[in-house]
Amino acid sequence: MLTQRYLVSTKNLDAILKKIVDGVAPDKFNSDHLKSIGFGGSGDRSMVPLLKDLGFLTADGTPTPRYHAYRDGSRSKVVLAEALREAYEDVFHIREVPTSTDRPAVEGLFKSKHNSTDKVAQLQAMTFYALLKHADMKAAPGTTTPVPQNVQREDPHATKTPEGDGATEQQSRTGQVTAELHYTIQIHLPATKDIEVFNAIFRSLRENLLS
Repeated sequence: MLTQRYLVSTKNLDAILKKIVDGVAPDKFNSDHLKSIGFGGSGDRSMVPLLKDLGFLTADGTPTPRYHAYRDGSRSKVVLAEALREAYEDVFHIREVPTSTDRPAVEGLFKSKHNSTDKVAQLQAMTFYALLKHADMKAAPGTTTPVPQNVQREDPHATKTPEGDGATEQQSRTGQVTAELHYTIQIHLPATKDIEVFNAIFRSLRENLLS
């Protein structure tokens, strides 16, 4: 995974992250909230989709458990490290803890992965490195914050419930599905006007197949 999100300027990033730690979590973290805490610039609004990709906000801007965990100043750097490992997973294939010497490779990764222009790739790398300063990448990887129920990822190994395949309500409750086989029989009748030929054919069907 490699997020395409980026900030056109990171000058307010430190202050916004500090506001998240120091302030009260809003019902919705959006551009209006950013404006209310002193970040109303057009460049600041791109912080919202970036936080969503980092798992701090749901699609509608609701703060997630990861957002609230980040507000614990003693855990902030570890929580952000977890978020970066998810949102920028491909970058950490270059180096476990990327340094400034890896920056050309990181920019190249954005260009090859997302077909970014040179300028956009530079901004994407700039955003990553600005976030990296606030993360403790030497902390042991692990899930420190649960995935919110309303943004849980679908388990690819989970079996589908019978409802999805047209099962009855009773089957859905019991988990049992009855298998039935259906056959299609085609009969090619001879070109004859003798009614006894047809009678013999249908009599044979009734005695051998339908009984």
